[in-house]
Amino acid sequence: MKKIKALIFKCASCGHEEPKWLGRCPECGEWNTLAETAAGPRRAAAEGRAGRSGDAAGPFPLSSVDPSEGKRTGSGIDELDRVLGGGIMKRSAVLLGGEPGIGKSTLLLQAAAAALTQGRILYISGEESAGQIRMRADRLGLSPLDRIEICCTARLEDILPILDKVRPVLIMADSAQTLHTDEAGPAPGTVNQMKFCAYELISWVKEHDAALFLAAHVTKDGLIAGPKTLEHMVDTVLYFEQGGNPGAYGECRFLRAVKNRFGSVDELGIFTMGEQGLRPVADPSLLFLVRREGDSPPGIAIAAALEGSRSLLVEIQALTVPAKGSISRFFSGSIETGRVSRVAASLEKHLSLRLSDQDIYVNIAGGIRINEVGLELALAAALYSARTNIPLRSKTAITGELSLTGEVLPVRRLGVREKTAAGLGFSLFTAKDVKTAITGLFG
Repeated sequence: MKKIKALIFKCASCGHEEPKWLGRCPECGEWNTLAETAAGPRRAAAEGRAGRSGDAAGPFPLSSVDPSEGKRTGSGIDELDRVLGGGIMKRSAVLLGGEPGIGKSTLLLQAAAAALTQGRILYISGEESAGQIRMRADRLGLSPLDRIEICCTARLEDILPILDKVRPVLIMADSAQTLHTDEAGPAPGTVNQMKFCAYELISWVKEHDAALFLAAHVTKDGLIAGPKTLEHMVDTVLYFEQGGNPGAYGECRFLRAVKNRFGSVDELGIFTMGEQGLRPVADPSLLFLVRREGDSPPGIAIAAALEGSRSLLVEIQALTVPAKGSISRFFSGSIETGRVSRVAASLEKHLSLRLSDQDIYVNIAGGIRINEVGLELALAAALYSARTNIPLRSKTAITGELSLTGEVLPVRRLGVREKTAAGLGFSLFTAKDVKTAITGLFG
């Protein structure tokens, strides 16, 4: 007797299942999203997920685990390795987010060509054709191309058999929003589609000693589009940001980690974008300093900041103008507004410098965002200079954390900052309190 398959109704938006059709999904509240589908065990549940390649899920003694399983593989791009924490970790999944056209696909293709792996590399593209990928590779001058195998499909049912056949050690998937499967509903790009497809790919790499890079689009707010659980599923979340245009260096790109299970999130990768693609900036010492003839104008201060293990000199620009209303406003895209407000309040309290009737604008040259506390004294000097219209003395780099009591607290790795400043012809300045600092800088 022929066996009849059971039918269920699955929501195309959230994946909720019901035994009968409903006009509105009781889970997510969307209307007319329940579609008829055949009931069956999910691939992940049917096959099981092993914790170690070729082994059962456990338990087993920790002493039996080979320490070499935690070794990293170089990506061939030093700035990418820096942000990842030293290289690509086996059985890891990396989510790379960024604005359209910022260079996510270029970075993935360059990393695929330069990766120091001993196995096969698979580039999965759901957005571009094979011809478009080849044109980009030729424009970037990448070689050898024989080690990169491409798969131009976004359908999970086509991708998984290819993975089982090729057994790559490195997978580049572009992008998470284009992946889809019939099991997660008919509409691609939904929350359920992204979660289901990402889970299948992540589970595959953790079973087969591989690594996954998954590109993702961002929203107008700059956050990765899709469910927040997508960031929780991966091991590392990277954001690719666009900086300013500091002169001869070309357009800058900044790579940051906001989550990293295998390393620090304080490191910053710096690239420049040109005709030959992305180029790492190994020594960004002069990248964020504006070249001028003569002394700097009022409102300019040079800060010796620390980004991860790297010391940078950055130019802080401040502007104060009379407030247009009864309440002063703060405009800052490079330094968090709360920090600017706190430093301004300290100046008003301990130096009697009236700023409460001023609109304050703050920027860092080059478009870089810095959250390190060591730039607070330089920020205070820039605000004082802008308000009093007195320029700071030239060739002076400033560092120090400013407390609410007006004290200047010591910062970490002072010797590294001093060495970087001296290498660029600057003298490093710090003080014990903000009054002494202003006297030393402007007196």
